[in-house]
Amino acid sequence: MKAKYILLFILPLLFSCTDQDDKYVDVPITFKVPSNFPPLAYDIQNNPITEKGFELGRKLFYDGRLSSDGTISCGFCHEQQNAFTHHGHTVSQGVNGQTGTRNTPSIQNLGWQTSFMYDGATEHLNLQPILPITNPVEMNGNFSQIVAMMNGDAEYRKLFSLAFRGKPINTENMLKAMGQFLVMVTSSNSRFDKYRRNEAGGTLTQDELDGYAIFNQKCASCHATDLFTDNSFRNNGLAVNPIVNDVGRYRVTLNDADKYKFKVPSLRNVEKTKPYMHDGRFFTLEAVLDYYSSGIVNSATLDPSLNNGGTLGIALTALEKTKIIAFLKTLTDSQYLTDTRFSEN
Repeated sequence: MKAKYILLFILPLLFSCTDQDDKYVDVPITFKVPSNFPPLAYDIQNNPITEKGFELGRKLFYDGRLSSDGTISCGFCHEQQNAFTHHGHTVSQGVNGQTGTRNTPSIQNLGWQTSFMYDGATEHLNLQPILPITNPVEMNGNFSQIVAMMNGDAEYRKLFSLAFRGKPINTENMLKAMGQFLVMVTSSNSRFDKYRRNEAGGTLTQDELDGYAIFNQKCASCHATDLFTDNSFRNNGLAVNPIVNDVGRYRVTLNDADKYKFKVPSLRNVEKTKPYMHDGRFFTLEAVLDYYSSGIVNSATLDPSLNNGGTLGIALTALEKTKIIAFLKTLTDSQYLTDTRFSEN
């Protein structure tokens, strides 16, 4: 009899939860473009961001079960406190202790990008996660198995039903949810941003202002706009590692003119994203600037901006380097680095 009473008590609670889910209407999230940013490239109308879609995307981002060994999530290599890079690791780390050939890029302001990965292997943010998930060295995931896992998980079933009401748990909706999360991971509240928007807390020192002026003169042709990238692919004169011989953009286009060209990274939060370059060969900003001033290697596809009539590199004095680095540190966005919306819950 006692068991019967317990069952009668629990059943209304179960039906009550179900009723609440049936009545739930997913709440849209309004995405605001910062006033100092260019227009958004991502078409939000084709994948409107909602509370539950974002929550589902975040859960997927931190779920190691998307990998073949159940341990490597997207968040494993993309750590928030390090601007979603893999701090201290020259190249990415993957399943079964494997290592890749490229440094883990930062995840920030992806909604303004029109191509992804160092070689631009995909041109749509919703498709970008496919590459690391299926890469045999990185996550080595299998989408059929991932979909089966999600269908067998009560929390995933609930989130999908709320985020994509009446639609199946499948790869398309999974990637849409991840796209919603990735678009929201923005960095737009550094001290530099506040300076640009004339907001409180946006005061720059004279050295930082001098560094900004030098940067605009000598660096901004590639690291353009307040996003600090022009999203182009360029050969910046790095000596080729013969063991890897990473040909960059050429892998995608098979155009000889694209050999050794890599996507220009954003310099936002660059203070937190070491090591630097596509292969993580430099561990300090000082080393990066030293390279640009005296380490450029000429080649057939070297970016013209780095070859001034046979003089390679960017002329920088020691004082100019110090001031540029002072400026670059104003691009650190503490809000983005600690925002709990982007953290694993």
